[in-house]
Amino acid sequence: MLQSKDIQDIFPIRKSNTNKGDYGYVAIMGGCINYSGAIKLANMSLSALRSGCGVSKLIVSKSLSNIVAPYLLEQTLFLIDDMDSNMVFNQSQIDSALNKVKALAIGMGWGNGQDNKKILEYILDKYEMPVVIDADGLNILSKMDKNILNTTRCKVILTPHLKEFERLSGFSINEIEKDKNNITKNFAKKYNVILLLKGPITLITDGTQIIEVNRGCPGMATAGSGDVLSGILVGLLGYNAPSVLAIAASAYIAGLAGELAQKEINDISMIASDTVKHIPEAINKIREKN
Repeated sequence: MLQSKDIQDIFPIRKSNTNKGDYGYVAIMGGCINYSGAIKLANMSLSALRSGCGVSKLIVSKSLSNIVAPYLLEQTLFLIDDMDSNMVFNQSQIDSALNKVKALAIGMGWGNGQDNKKILEYILDKYEMPVVIDADGLNILSKMDKNILNTTRCKVILTPHLKEFERLSGFSINEIEKDKNNITKNFAKKYNVILLLKGPITLITDGTQIIEVNRGCPGMATAGSGDVLSGILVGLLGYNAPSVLAIAASAYIAGLAGELAQKEINDISMIASDTVKHIPEAINKIREKN
């Protein structure tokens, strides 16, 4: 089971002669008018900044601009053309949106727009960077030819819960729970991905190594907690290589921040933004020498 001492090196004290470019531009692409989740998307992009990236850019369709903008302060916003409130594939806009981006998270609240599959395929075909696929992105991927995961130059990180992994893998939830280590490990190896399977004990594997994380609390059973985790994850990837340990560190931070939030508030009243507020304290605790 992962311990804080195992991930202290991921959070070194920063030198004074550094700037935001040294810690990475990251992007978060998602949202649609039927599932805008403006606050959740904002929490996600803020959690990326709180976990240490230099710049966090939120990429959404133009119809969401007035909905999302009021919730953004330090984050930046890039708008993509849309039709019927869903993103449309526009190669030049996507390329502009991803200019300088070191890591991308895609799929949160994205809906089922007809161009979403084309956008995801284009990114996996053209780019070479860590790409975190979550939520609706996972649902789209489950309907695609997953061999694209073996041909992409991106390092893909998948973050499903059990139901999403059932759709991705073809195994039932019962089968997965009975043989979780082997099924997740074999899937990650077959498709050359890092898999983060959410649960009471979160499992992270690249097909060779497996790390388990048991941080978290009942108060995190609330809308947006998964988005906060993906935000932390893409934020870490702004300045860390996409290793199993770095991915596991994101789950550890999210769980620990949630525990600290629950301690201050309670398990009933806690919301996802409370977890975001406690990310700094979680990192402080990880940095403490045992």
